[in-house]
Order: sequence, then C-alpha cells, then structure tokens
Amino acid sequence: MDSAEARLLANALYEIRVLLSPYIGSEVDALMEVRLAAHLAYALHNEALAITEGGSFDMGAALRKVSAIDNILHVNEAARLVTEWAK
Repeated sequence: MDSAEARLLANALYEIRVLLSPYIGSEVDALMEVRLAAHLAYALHNEALAITEGGSFDMGAALRKVSAIDNILHVNEAARLVTEWAK
C-alpha cells in the first residue's frame, strides 16, 4: 500500500475515533456494534497517528489492544477480528 493511501486510511480511523468517543466505556447505552466500533477505533488511534506522521507501530501490541476489547464489552468479537487479521 502506498504511504499516501495508508495515511488517508489512518486519518479516517483517527477521525472515526474522535466521532465515536462518546461510546467508549463498559456502561454506555448504545448498540453493541457502535460500542465495538468505538473501542476498535480507540484501541488503534495511536497506531493511526503514527502512520499519519510517517512512522510505524508494533503489530503485536496493536493486536493485544484489540483483544482487550472483549474483556471490556464482555463479547468475543475482537478475538475473532484478531484471528482474521493474523491470517
């Protein structure tokens, strides 16, 4: 992927994180899909910021952050995503 393409996607993820920030937390009253999206964007926003600044990040650490979402939301969705990304 071209670095300009990666920066565009990273910027979009960072903006999504900002837009969904009201839905972060274990006690939020919203659809689970919205809460999961908010937590995914929050988990990866520092990595997105690193890409927009021309840097890189530790994929293993990023996947561990995503895996932690299941404990917060009491679901098994993040583990499924991590498994799919690891393929």
